Amino acid sequence: MSVRIRLRRVGSKKNPIWRVVVADQRSPRDGRTIETIGQYNPQMNPSLVAIDEERAKHWLERGAQPTPTVAGLLRIQGIEASGS
Repeated sequence: MSVRIRLRRVGSKKNPIWRVVVADQRSPRDGRTIETIGQYNPQMNPSLVAIDEERAKHWLERGAQPTPTVAGLLRIQGIEASGS
C-alpha cells in the first residue's frame, strides 16, 4: 500500500480550508483517510499552517510520500520532508 501525505478539502463553497491527512494513494482526494495530522487555511492573513510534527515525522519515517504542496507546508513548519 502506497501512503501519501496530502490535502483534503473541507469548508464551504468558495471558502476552502484544507486538512493535512495521511491516505492511501488510491483513495479519492476527499475520500477515506488513515489519519488527520494538521490543517491549512490560506484565507487567513498570515495563512494558518498547523501540522503535528511528531505524527508527520512518524509517517515520513515509515515511507509516506508528501505531495509537492504538503512538502512545501512541511518545509514552512521546519519538518524535514525527505523521509530518511
